[in-house]
Amino acid sequence: MNNFQKGLFDKIQQKSNINPDDVYKAADSVKNADFTDEKTVRQLVRHLAKIANKPISKEKEDKIVQSIVKNNMPMDMQSLNQLFKK
Repeated sequence: MNNFQKGLFDKIQQKSNINPDDVYKAADSVKNADFTDEKTVRQLVRHLAKIANKPISKEKEDKIVQSIVKNNMPMDMQSLNQLFKK
């Protein structure tokens, strides 16, 4: 795991109290998933929200899904934080 990934998982655990093992399991379950498929991405977003025990508004879910599907997902922590706070 590189420093960016470690930092991302540390930040996720601090902010949402999600166990990194749960994130790894979720990531492993979609290794060969088609991230251009909206249905697949939406299921993953909902699953992660459930793991985090955080409700997600339809608007926020749509925004996250579209960002992933269109391959327009930010890769730095500040941009990711802004996306999830909106």
